[in-house]
Amino acid sequence: MTSEWCGWRDAAEAALYGPDGFYTRPGGPGPAGHFRTSVHASPLFAGAVARLLRDVDAALGHPDELALIDVGAGRGELLTGVLAASDADPDLLARLRPYAVERAARPAGLDARIRWSARLPEPGSAVGLLFANEWLDNIPVDVVAADGDGVVRRVLVRADGTERPGEPVDGPDADWLARWWPTLAPETRRPPEVPPPAPGTRGEIGRPRDAAWTRAVRSLRAGLAVAADYAHTRADRPPFGTLTGFRAGREVPPVADGTADVTAHVALDACAGPTGRLLSQRAALRSLGVTGRRPPLALASTDPAGYVRALSAAGAAAELTDPAGLGGFGWLVEPVGPDCAELLRPGA
Repeated sequence: MTSEWCGWRDAAEAALYGPDGFYTRPGGPGPAGHFRTSVHASPLFAGAVARLLRDVDAALGHPDELALIDVGAGRGELLTGVLAASDADPDLLARLRPYAVERAARPAGLDARIRWSARLPEPGSAVGLLFANEWLDNIPVDVVAADGDGVVRRVLVRADGTERPGEPVDGPDADWLARWWPTLAPETRRPPEVPPPAPGTRGEIGRPRDAAWTRAVRSLRAGLAVAADYAHTRADRPPFGTLTGFRAGREVPPVADGTADVTAHVALDACAGPTGRLLSQRAALRSLGVTGRRPPLALASTDPAGYVRALSAAGAAAELTDPAGLGGFGWLVEPVGPDCAELLRPGA
């Protein structure tokens, strides 16, 4: 890591994905060693993705090869869970081609059926389901802040997290702010109805994430692409941004020295392509059968062990769908081609 000043995008890129980066450091524990995602919370999440995969398969007419592309695969936990949840469908497993897209090295002992790559498949090369769980929030972005005169400037940082103001924002980044984060638009691009930002107002420029998601969706020739992440929309951008760090299960101040995760919530509405739509994780998982409903009390007397298992599953489902927690995540659903257009559509 460097002690030189640079923007947060470059600093986080080195801190997360450099030779000794948080995610790429040899022998590191992976995301599960530092924070709890939906995948780690319960096997019900992988089961819901497996159900969505079956829906995609049926909508596509059961193709000879069905791709499941896990982008930002961590240590392969989601793909491992989906394969386990699909054991009862040998026909699907015979046609399934699971891909893990992850910049860290392939973990030892991973199921041999899973192809591991640091790169997305070639554009238009896959038919099936692309799923990106908490991937976009770890694509580094630049941070901006309004100075004492209301001028929106890039925030520069050193490896230890010390910040200072940089140059005013201009060019395509200024255009992005004007469209997607107008309260932080530079003066020359600020909508007339939007007041100047108060000193200290902060935000993140999501252009790299928009481009990354577009590239991911283009991997599919037909099917469905889904991104699940911490998110906000144009109507509710947080006034002080969301940049933060995580280490050993705790939120910590963001640093760029490789010792902690560096993450920021995602402007999912900006990422969405022309066919994309947004919904909450709660709504998505409920449509896939994860409801959190408690089992009937009568089951306790007729099948005590079954009641305990069902009660445990209900608790896990409640955690995944809690609107104040994981259920409040945003899902960006983007069909590719007409066959999957009605999947995960409310009321469909």
